[in-house]
This record gives sequence, C-alpha cells and structure tokens, in this order.
Amino acid sequence: MKLSWKALTAVAVALTLTTAGAMAQQRVFFGIATGGTGGTYYPLGGMLAQLISNKATIDGKKVSATAESAGASVANAKLLGNNEIESAFAAADILDAAYNGRAQFDKAPIKNLRALAALYPETVQLVTRADSGINGIKDLKGKSISSGSPGSGQYQLLTDLLRVNGLARSDVKEDSSSFSQAVDKIKDGNLDATLITAGVPTAAVTDFAQAHDLKIVPLTGPELDVLLKEQPYYTRVMLPANTYKGQTQEVPTLAVLAVWASNSQLSDDMAYQVTKALFENLPIMGQVHVQGKNIKLDTAMSVGSTPIHPGALKYYKEKGVAK
Repeated sequence: MKLSWKALTAVAVALTLTTAGAMAQQRVFFGIATGGTGGTYYPLGGMLAQLISNKATIDGKKVSATAESAGASVANAKLLGNNEIESAFAAADILDAAYNGRAQFDKAPIKNLRALAALYPETVQLVTRADSGINGIKDLKGKSISSGSPGSGQYQLLTDLLRVNGLARSDVKEDSSSFSQAVDKIKDGNLDATLITAGVPTAAVTDFAQAHDLKIVPLTGPELDVLLKEQPYYTRVMLPANTYKGQTQEVPTLAVLAVWASNSQLSDDMAYQVTKALFENLPIMGQVHVQGKNIKLDTAMSVGSTPIHPGALKYYKEKGVAK
C-alpha cells in the first residue's frame, strides 16, 4: 500500500514527538538561580550546571541542569521557599535571616530552606569614580547610590552602613540598578556610587576600570564594630591591591560567604548527586572564575544556621568532613 505525502508526514511527526517524549522522560531537570550577568554567581552557576549535566544521573536518567539569571540573594531565597526552583546561590546572612524570620523576613520565615554547600567569600565593594570626592560612608550624604532593589541583601547592608554612620536612607538619592546598569550610569556621570557584594574580581567592576579611573571606598572605623556585632556573618577583609586596573593599594572592607542552597522538597538522591558533581570537579570551577578556587570541601558545611540537606550531608559523611 502506498502512503500519501500527508500520511507520511503525519507518521514522521508522530515518530518525532514520540522520540522527543522518550528523551524528555530520560532526563531530570534541575535549576540553579544565580544573579545578574555582571556578577560572580552567574558564571560559576553556569559552569556548575554544565558539570551537573555531564556527571549526574538519577535512577539511570541524566540530570539536565540550567543556570538562570535571577535577582540574587533575597529573591533567590523566596524562589526556594515557594519551590519555584531546585537550588540557588545566596549570601549566608540572607539565608540565616530567611530561615530564622529576621530583618526583611520577620513576617514570613522560610523554614524549608536547606543548604547544599558553602562556596566562597563575597566582598563588599563601594564603587565610585576616582574624582567623586567620596572617601567614606559619611561622604554619601546628598549623593546618588545604587544598592539593588528594596529588600535585597545589599539594600539592607547599605541601610545598616548608613545607620551606624549617623545617616538614613533619606540622606541619599536612591537607585535600584543592577551591577552592570549601575556601573554604566557611573561611567556616564548619572550615578555617584554603587554598593556591590560579589566575588572578586567582579565582571562589571573590571569592565568599568578598563576605561575609567575608579575608587573602591574603604569601609573601616569604629562604626563597623557596631555593624559586625549585629551582623556576625560579615567579617573584615582586605581587597588585594591590583584586583582592578588602577587600584594600586589594598582596601579594607567586608565579606560574607556565598552559599549554594536548596529546600526540603529536593530529593536526597538529587542533593547527593549535585553536591558530588561540584566537589569532584573543583579544578574546573577554578578555571571559570578565580573565586571557584576558594570553594573547598573542608569548609563546605560552614553555612550558618541553615540546616544541611540530608542528601548533601550523606556526601560529606562519605568524605569524612561530617560525622
């Protein structure tokens, strides 16, 4: 029997759909919420997704992982709380506040948060032009500054930095641009400064320094002692000299750990497999960004008050870093 062209086409379409459906059933999907493309979360999250896709399987099915550009720590914690994504990068202090119902989460704690791994230190960078006249937090009075969207970790940090220095948010001109947008505005003279918390070197700041003289404003003085008592997840650090072009001196500032988090809905098997994919391929992470070299198995459980996911804990016990 000779089939018509339409019949052959219908058969071909049916076979294609059947094959595609079978392939989809052979994969398990896993998302990683990161941050803006001008930060550090995004490139490291992208490589982590690739590693998971290449290495992880669940019940004989390949895991298909993707990194998604997202709103960073606070937004990512909320995505996990609503079970809208399987995992996310976030700052340790934000996860602590979310899990324990503090600060911006005081009316809605996120008790289903679980930690997969501590990653690397994120450095606080108050970025401005070299000729801005801004040499400390108190010099921000009357100036325009971006610290991300209201409710974000950086937004809260700027609020706290202003407060311990005798200022309020009403003393500065608000802007809620992303890292890259804020840096572009500073280049064009439409913004005085931006507060960025990210692994260094941060892509957006590196780009800025290539064409303009920049200043990383020191964060120092007794006022910080007050802040550090309130925010124990932050620590004093020195931004190394020559992290950016033209930045010839080391700069005192703050840092907080980045954490890879998930929620209690993630299966133990998936948590185990993705954690294994990360720690058994660390040299590759270090090739993507210098902060990838700071991800270490022996500090993987330094996640603060957020409970470690049982699947990740199983891996750590196998490796002898957990009892």
